[in-house]
Amino acid sequence: MTSAANEKAQDVNVRPAGSLSSSDKASPTALNGDANGKTNVDAAWIFLNDHRDAEGVSAIDINALRRKIDWHIVPLMFCCYTMQFLDKVILNYAAVMGLNKDLNLQANEFSNVATFLFVGLLCFEVPNIYLLQKVPAAKWLGLNVTLWGIATASGAAASNYQTLLVSRVFLGIFEATIGPSLMLISSQWYTKSEQAPRFSFWYLGLGLGQIIGGAVSYGFQHVAPGAGLAGWRVMFVVLGCMTVVFGLCTFFFLPDTPMKARWLSNTEKVALLKHVSVNQTGIESRTFRPKEIVEALLDPQIYLLILSVVLLSVSSGVVTTYSATLIKNLGYLPQKAALMNMPSGVVSIFFTLLVGFGIRKQSHRWAWIIACIIPAQVARQRLILGGALMSFLNPKTDRSGVLAGIYLVNAVVAPLPIYYNWTVANCAGGTKRAFAAALVSGSFSIGNIIGPQTFQPRDAPDYRPAKLAVMGTQAGCAVTTFALFAYYVWANKRRNDRSEAQEQSFMNPEVWASMTDKENKHFRYTY
Repeated sequence: MTSAANEKAQDVNVRPAGSLSSSDKASPTALNGDANGKTNVDAAWIFLNDHRDAEGVSAIDINALRRKIDWHIVPLMFCCYTMQFLDKVILNYAAVMGLNKDLNLQANEFSNVATFLFVGLLCFEVPNIYLLQKVPAAKWLGLNVTLWGIATASGAAASNYQTLLVSRVFLGIFEATIGPSLMLISSQWYTKSEQAPRFSFWYLGLGLGQIIGGAVSYGFQHVAPGAGLAGWRVMFVVLGCMTVVFGLCTFFFLPDTPMKARWLSNTEKVALLKHVSVNQTGIESRTFRPKEIVEALLDPQIYLLILSVVLLSVSSGVVTTYSATLIKNLGYLPQKAALMNMPSGVVSIFFTLLVGFGIRKQSHRWAWIIACIIPAQVARQRLILGGALMSFLNPKTDRSGVLAGIYLVNAVVAPLPIYYNWTVANCAGGTKRAFAAALVSGSFSIGNIIGPQTFQPRDAPDYRPAKLAVMGTQAGCAVTTFALFAYYVWANKRRNDRSEAQEQSFMNPEVWASMTDKENKHFRYTY
């Protein structure tokens, strides 16, 4: 069975609601509990057990319910991701607005500021694993969005390299939760085949951030010199305050789980849980199981996901931090360089939507990822087009070609939400899923640490080594993605040999047992 057909089958492979059969009784495996007396069943089953007599479940229109959920949670996640990208990328624009001169940054100090944001982010992924298991993801996300807004605004008070560095490190610490939190929240509300476009929806914040960032930078560059604050300082304060507002909205209005959504009736909640039970990844489990971390560390898919995201995000780090500088070095004035960077966001949005809806219709995540990594006629060119245009054209005589290359490289950011989707779709078990989400999100930071460091002052103004790094890492990412696809096909075939997938009632506690993908022999990987 193909991946697309398998996912569609899983979406309907649930028996209708009704009275509990003998197979729906709580099994010892699922409910015996651990040494501390805590049950190994997901919180969703407890809710279902308490509402087993809910009427009208079969009459609920799933499409209408899905749209209702979309309008309540996706905009908040979208705003959070937009602001996290804007708050990072404004350093890119501040560089062409006089930040280096105002703070007297020397040698590699600007690159270090860009890099250490991701160092802070990477370091805080470790405690994030535990906190995401113990604290509701929505509340944890809202708190951290508020705090990173404060850190962004504080950057306006920087007076030298050290103070700017500190503000950006704290920004990285508070942003550490954005990826894992959004992954876990999204996985609670949708089936695997529905998740890809929803991941893409909130990830569109990256493209919108690029577009808004260019316009915002252009506007703040016109702040009058006698206004008391430099344009880039005002920009930091305004965007930081906006982020605080979105963080507070997220904290108070984004439900912790579907079971706690005040805008859903109990009947709608039961219908939703029935619908997403096919994921077999659960909704919420507060039991921290160290053995699941050991399993994740021995799981080949985790390492392939990490390596793929690292290779992909080297390009992302270059684009995020230096795209405005590269455009300025083509001979454009700072104001125009900010505006000329806006099409990058359009490219990002186009490919993100294309991939999200393409996966919903046809699955084959691996093929869509490679299609974005190689955005044009690879068979004929034998090159990764975006990286090649940046690397091999002369910016003095082929300015339009280099500019096109800078834009096309942004196609490579579209696969990131698909790797995020893969992580939560193919890693079951509360602790393992949180751990994997943190690792994959952290690997994005590793690539972004490497990316800016490929830009060295001695390579100015063409920065050819950095451009070659973009091209090489994109090619490597295509290889690791195909290897991941091959692993999933192999793993599913082994499971088909061992035991055929069985149709189970969504009221069966074993469907909601906190088992990992390795422990659950009925689990099937999506690709």
